[in-house]
Amino acid sequence: MENGLESTGDSRLDQAVTQWLQYDKNPKTAAAVRSMVKEKAMSELQKCFGARMEFGTAGLRAAMGPGVSCMNDLTIIQTTQGFCAYLEQCFTDLKQRGVVIGFDARAHPPSGGSSKRFACLAASVLISRGVPVYLFSDITPTPYVPFTVSHLGLCAGIMVTASHNPKQDNGYKVYWANGAQIIPPHDKGIATAIEQNLEPWPKSWDTDGALQSSLLNDPYQDIHREYCQTIQQHCFHRELNKNSEVKIVHTSVHGVGHIFVQAIFKAFDLHPPYAVEEQKDPDPEFPTVKYPNPEEGEGVLTLSFALADKEGATVILANDPDADRLAIAEKQQSGQWRVFSGNELGALLGWWIFQCWKQQKEEGKASIKNVYMLSSTVSSKILRAIAVKEGFHFEETLTGFKWMGNRARELMDQEKTVLFAFEEAIGYMCSPAVLDKDGVSAAAIAGEFVSYLASKNITLSHQLRSIYEEYGYHISKNSYFICHNQDTIKQMFERLRNYDGENSYPKECGGFAITAVRDLTTGYDSNQPDNKAVLPTSKSSQMITFTFANGGVATIRTSGTEPKIKYYTELCAAPGNSDLNQLKTELDNLVDAIVEHFYQPEKNNLTPRPE
Repeated sequence: MENGLESTGDSRLDQAVTQWLQYDKNPKTAAAVRSMVKEKAMSELQKCFGARMEFGTAGLRAAMGPGVSCMNDLTIIQTTQGFCAYLEQCFTDLKQRGVVIGFDARAHPPSGGSSKRFACLAASVLISRGVPVYLFSDITPTPYVPFTVSHLGLCAGIMVTASHNPKQDNGYKVYWANGAQIIPPHDKGIATAIEQNLEPWPKSWDTDGALQSSLLNDPYQDIHREYCQTIQQHCFHRELNKNSEVKIVHTSVHGVGHIFVQAIFKAFDLHPPYAVEEQKDPDPEFPTVKYPNPEEGEGVLTLSFALADKEGATVILANDPDADRLAIAEKQQSGQWRVFSGNELGALLGWWIFQCWKQQKEEGKASIKNVYMLSSTVSSKILRAIAVKEGFHFEETLTGFKWMGNRARELMDQEKTVLFAFEEAIGYMCSPAVLDKDGVSAAAIAGEFVSYLASKNITLSHQLRSIYEEYGYHISKNSYFICHNQDTIKQMFERLRNYDGENSYPKECGGFAITAVRDLTTGYDSNQPDNKAVLPTSKSSQMITFTFANGGVATIRTSGTEPKIKYYTELCAAPGNSDLNQLKTELDNLVDAIVEHFYQPEKNNLTPRPE
């Protein structure tokens, strides 16, 4: 092997390692690869060089470390070269408009990788091709990147973050000129261009030169000011906010959120929230939490509960580390804390944003026909129930904010008003200024909502019950099974597609009658006149939705990033049917039937979600 190294005995691996060592100028990752070869650490080498990270619609996400399967200086350069080449094909005015780059606070000392370092390398690649770059000089929330793309009319945006993933991970998230995350066919186009541009361009490693370039701009101060001004348009109760007695605790879970949530509260004239001291400053080690994901609920909020109890606060707001998601908890009369689910928060925020819009628009009734709200197919259908009663439009999209962001942009281009979009994974788009989930604007809007309710002596829990009593209870139960065998997963879904003979789906499940089936893997939808699904389909992932005669809806799908077969179930009751215990029992029975008849965990050797 070249580079004075012995052969590993695997010619494909030798080739990959040789090419890597020719290209990699990071002393830490290069040394790690040399040492693996020297020690013949074959399984480590296979892990690092077995397969290149796949660039998909969510960009990249992987552990930081050496090799083509990890996030490191070289893979960032290769990815950005491909992205740049693809942008050059798509935009004739790329050199006039430019690209924005943001980053969070992640760092991995063993490989010398960090979000800031990766952002500087990406800037270096683009600047070497004459592309103006708006590189934030400090950490920012993810939503600032799509905001900047839209606000400055740029061609694209890059955010270096792994959001709420474990500390060793990092990611590379891409936004298109419309301000939304990329959707097909851009992912394939970029992936192809990466493969064609693996050798570093002459100036790609020259970060010092790039940082001195006249093509480099720092949008930090301007964008922070503009963002706060724009989001203030959603502040409707300024006097009430000023006088509110409500005490709120906020945690940024060692991420970027603290200063931005403090600033947006100030912009709304809300009293600053109490910050969880141990978690307010960015720390890539995430020392106080097992997983930095507020979706995990109580474990992440332990310190917040303690601070709230000490200060007499009744509401907790928690962002994930890149501040694009928001969790909310409220103290109950019993002294227990209630952590709301993503679907419950979707109901609360959607209802509130509609009420605020209605108050602004009382004079003209006609415009409600132009109002839209969106949610993903696996999220609660509560917005649909509100829309039916109130007269606005509700649409569902495929899972993920990339679909909602792009659909919102299409509707806005048709002069429609998109008030709100959400997904059950605690993601909320409360302002069309950011066509992605945004935990900063959601925090301010939630703060105002809580203050408004408190002035009327109402809690969030009471308000949620009122919403369900008016529009019908929507109760959900989501979970998953773990399965590492792709053949088992395929067989399970094929059985559902050929349940009573070829091409026939189940008509009932454990006594629950099925009234409609939508299969977004094959494109079948029994609800459509031609049986063809309206939503985009994808053969690369499994996803079937069953609608039941009792108002139940269940979606079974595979995860794009983990070995999971997930289920999302919801019972949508008619208004007036408010026997909650009976509804919960019915949903439990439906879920048990789906698990027993459709999943067959014993037969398929599936592992239930660890408690």
